[in-house]
Amino acid sequence: MSAVRVGDADDDDLWSAIGDPTRRRMLDLLLAGPGTATALSERLPVTRQAVAKHLAVLDRVGLVRGTPVGRERRYEVDQAQLERAVAQLADVGATWDARLQRIKRIAEAIARKHTTD
Repeated sequence: MSAVRVGDADDDDLWSAIGDPTRRRMLDLLLAGPGTATALSERLPVTRQAVAKHLAVLDRVGLVRGTPVGRERRYEVDQAQLERAVAQLADVGATWDARLQRIKRIAEAIARKHTTD
């Protein structure tokens, strides 16, 4: 397993962006195919202006890329950055699984000690 470093400023911005439920829903919608702020606002319970602000955050951290199309921008998910985020999440999950297994072994050892005393 690769050691993925979590915690630098770029990662903090990335996880802050992903932490917002509206932005996660936007990513879900964009994974189905590219979309504009107008099209996304029709599928979300927020205004077009709010969608545009959320897209700006996602664009700033590299999760989406906008391409000018007429008077709007068409956004799509940046697969490489999304894969990086997924890899980090998997690494964090594996780290916590290992920690929890250690805690479980310690708790079981304590429980065995108390039953033999």
